[in-house]
This record gives sequence, C-alpha cells and structure tokens, in this order.
Amino acid sequence: MMTNKQELLLSELREKIRSHMSGKRLRHTLGVEREIASLAGIYAPEDEYTLRVSALLHDITKELSQKEQLQLCEKSGIIYTDEELHMPKTFHARTAAVIIRREFPESASEAVLSAIRYHTTGRADMTIGEKLLYLADYIEDTRTFEDCVKLREYFYTGLSEAKTAEARAELLRSTLILSFDMTIRGLLEDGTPVHMDTVAARNHLIVSEVSR
Repeated sequence: MMTNKQELLLSELREKIRSHMSGKRLRHTLGVEREIASLAGIYAPEDEYTLRVSALLHDITKELSQKEQLQLCEKSGIIYTDEELHMPKTFHARTAAVIIRREFPESASEAVLSAIRYHTTGRADMTIGEKLLYLADYIEDTRTFEDCVKLREYFYTGLSEAKTAEARAELLRSTLILSFDMTIRGLLEDGTPVHMDTVAARNHLIVSEVSR
C-alpha cells in the first residue's frame, strides 16, 4: 500500500508531465499508470509507487521528432547503431533518461530508468519492473489495436484461472512471449528490422522454461 506522501507525489507528477505531451499521449500515459497499478497488485505490490512513476514518465520524449531524438543522443553521449537508425520508435526509450534526470531528478532511480529503457524492446532476463511496464504499455485499456486487444484478453482470461502464484508467474511469462511474437511478426510483415533486444527477450523467456 502506498503512503499519502507517495499519492501526493504521483498527483504532482501527473500535472508536471502535461506540458511534455499531447492530450492523446497523456490519455495513453494515464492508462498505462492505471494498468501498471493493477499489475503491481498482482506481481509486485511493494513496488507500486516506483512502477507508477515509470508509467507516467515512459513516453516523456515520445513526441519529439527523430531529429530531436538524435540530437539528444549526441549531446548526451547515447550510442546507437546503424540498425537502430531504422527503428525510430525505439529512440524515446533511450532519450527519456536525459529529460528525466534533468527535469524530474527525484524520479530518476535506476529501477525507473531501466523499466523505461526497455519498455519498447524488452531484453534478456528482464526485471519485474521492466516486464510490467512493457506489458502495461501494450495492454492498457485505451489501446484499440488488434494485437493489443488480443493480448489484453489473453492475459485477463488467463488471470481469472490462475489461482496460485506459480500459475500467475507462468501467465506473465506466456503473455510476454505472445507479445514478442506479435511484435516480431508485425515487423517482419512490414519489412522492418527487429531489434536484437526483442529477440533476446523472447529467447530468454522460452529457454528459461525449457531449462526449468
């Protein structure tokens, strides 16, 4: 359970982020916060505050142009590959840390920054915070894309049947694998490159089950 002080800090943060995003982006962001609060109650109640902070800040640079994203990278020493230049939708996960450290320093914990860093691609051996932000971003209730709706239905149908902690952990694992399958399939159909962190995230989840 969060403290009154934490509730107040979240309320203040919601107001601060308004100047960084459009109304549509704000609605999505608040949807991610609601979703991650629900997921925290299932998987990490002790981390609810940190998870909600990461949700509120995860798209803080999403609406910058690619040129602005690259300028932030170059000014801040963020190294990117030639392949990543062809993955513009992933840059905001990298550049967010620059703005957070500068304008929201009280929220710049390692847990918050790592969750945001990998919320678009995932990575091998993700932390619980990284997993939950990735999933919340995918299934929050304002998302109407077909894959988002399917994944949301898959997770919550499974949750109604998952009666033990072990079953809920397995549900999270299988939901994440399905999300990566959907993402990779969409990228292949579009003829666009797949980030190696996404491949590594999927493979790690599959191998971790095989080796159990």
